[in-house]
Amino acid sequence: NAPIESFFSHLKTEALQHHHIQDTEQAQILIQRYIRFYNEERLQLKLNKLTPVEYRRQHAA
Repeated sequence: NAPIESFFSHLKTEALQHHHIQDTEQAQILIQRYIRFYNEERLQLKLNKLTPVEYRRQHAA
């Protein structure tokens, strides 16, 4: 539960807070973009400064 709460906290403060969302379509687009950013670009200190995708690739073997 804590990882999900952390993700939603970051989503709100890093993505949604900076926009005046007009409708659900705009919200969906912003959320999809943030999920992609979070998984593929955002470095995670808990993952030794790797993105989640990079971390999974390194530990998949």
